[in-house]
Amino acid sequence: MNTKIFCDIAELDQIKKFNKKKIVKGFTTNPSLMRKAGAKNYESYSKKILKICNIKPVSLEVFADKYEEMKIQALKINTWGKNVYVKVPVANSSGKFMGRIIKELNNKNIKLNITAVYSAKQTKKVLKLINKKTKVIISIFAGRAGDTGKDPVPEFVKSIRLAKRFKNVEILWASVREPYNYLQAKQLGCHIITVPPTIIEKIENFGKSFYQLTTETVKAFLIDSKKSKFNIK
Repeated sequence: MNTKIFCDIAELDQIKKFNKKKIVKGFTTNPSLMRKAGAKNYESYSKKILKICNIKPVSLEVFADKYEEMKIQALKINTWGKNVYVKVPVANSSGKFMGRIIKELNNKNIKLNITAVYSAKQTKKVLKLINKKTKVIISIFAGRAGDTGKDPVPEFVKSIRLAKRFKNVEILWASVREPYNYLQAKQLGCHIITVPPTIIEKIENFGKSFYQLTTETVKAFLIDSKKSKFNIK
């Protein structure tokens, strides 16, 4: 499986840098990343991102919590670029399934990234509502599930199996915690994994032997001990 790497990011200078990398096939962002990057105006900041990256897919998220507002935001975001995927949460902050908006937007042939998915049951509910032609990404949050002691792998296995009937649907491994997650995603058959910049750079360095890792680790310890002028007499 050739799992595509998307960059999960909002800083404009980093987007410029990673947009040039062949390994990066697209971008995802969210309101939290945008805030961290210093965005004040959501629309103008999103358009700055799209000016840098106008070919590779970019997922931009709605931040409304109710159906009507979410629909207005989604329709507007969709007009910002042909490479835009409108990111919609699988449920709102009250836990209500956003099936109505997912179905409506999908019927309008709007590319969607269904986010904050944690279970195959949620994947199944989404798949029941969508057509088999308009592109849909289903983002399953592996790292956040793992943070709570839950194994996300069975949910990926079931979700990938359910999505096989849909050539327009891609399963995305989200909330990466370490570079090894990329290999896990590939082994499972995930179509996409979205990765922060620091971990992408580590993935680019895959291939080191255990011998190299040992010597590099010991050298790092040695350098730091010398810098600190440690001494035992």
